Amino acid sequence: MLNEEKVGAMTELAIFEKNEGRKIFPINRYFKRDYVGGQMFRSFFGYTFCYLLVLLMWILYKLEALLNEMSIDDMLNCAAKWGKTYVAGLGLYLLITWAVYSRRYDTASRVQLVYVSRLKHLLKRYEKDRSEKTKDYRGGRVK
Repeated sequence: MLNEEKVGAMTELAIFEKNEGRKIFPINRYFKRDYVGGQMFRSFFGYTFCYLLVLLMWILYKLEALLNEMSIDDMLNCAAKWGKTYVAGLGLYLLITWAVYSRRYDTASRVQLVYVSRLKHLLKRYEKDRSEKTKDYRGGRVK
């Protein structure tokens, strides 16, 4: 005979694993510092690639004007301005990355605790049922 409480708990856990499992299980394989650091590393390369791509497109678009109208000093000043813009943008982007992925890690950790507590509850329910089945009709244990 099926126990409705156990079936309900198992269904809740299966739905939880399907919906939330993809998000929380990969995150909780890492320490917070490692997870956030890895995401910041990826963000650094992504931002740098995109910045250089946009810069290259702008240079190619303005190439004739740059070569005809700008002196060497103007080009160096422009390069310094681009460098400062890159560093400022990178700092802001990494700060946002740190905030977002720290929050995701904290949320996943809390959700993981809820999942583990539900698993423990289900395990206790199974142990309780198993101990009840080992009793005989007189209240003693079967040997």
